[in-house]
Parts: sequence; C-alpha cells; structure tokens
Amino acid sequence: MPGEPQADCLFCKIVKGEIPATVVRETETTVAFRDINPQAPTHVLVIPRLHYPDAASLAAAEPTVLADVLREAGEVAEQEKVAGTGYRVVFNTGAGAGQTVFHAHAHVLGGRGLEWPPG
Repeated sequence: MPGEPQADCLFCKIVKGEIPATVVRETETTVAFRDINPQAPTHVLVIPRLHYPDAASLAAAEPTVLADVLREAGEVAEQEKVAGTGYRVVFNTGAGAGQTVFHAHAHVLGGRGLEWPPG
C-alpha cells in the first residue's frame, strides 16, 4: 500500500529504528541522517517517514510531506553551517540517475565547491 513501510526497504528500517543511523534531525514526518558514503564534507539524507519510491511519487501523493522534506533540507543546511556558503539538494530518480535506495530522499550536500553541471 502506498506510504506504508516496506519490509525490505533500508530507509524504512532506519525510520523504525531497526538499523542504526547517525540521525541529525527528526520531525513528525521526516528523518535526517548522515550518508554512510559521503560525497562532500556535509552529506545528509532527508527522508520522509512514509514510503514512496521517489520524489515524484511522494509529490503526487503527499505534497505537504515533500514540502517538509525540502524545509528540513534547509534546516539541515543551517544546522550544518553550510547555508551561508551554499549547498545543494539533490533527488536522484531511477537507477540510471544513481538512485540505489528506492525510498524518496533528498541529499543535502555542502562544505566544498560544487561544480555545475553536476554528474
């Protein structure tokens, strides 16, 4: 059922506390934690507690929760002290774009120069 935790989803297990993560922020609708394979000095994932496979499906079903994810990305950037120097929020969608966990999530990246275009 859309939005329900998936037994085989790594991020659903983190939300439930079944798998440890270095959590930096939590709200009623989101969890933010450090990426285990950081691509920048600041690399935090912000995920919805609800399970949707990607940002587009989350936006279609739960637009206010997607807004919560984006708001928390900004809060993470402030907390991590990269908001003033610049940061990037990235949603990878599909395996071809580098998505490896099919639970919607935003990458908050900062703390170094981030060239354009990415990827």
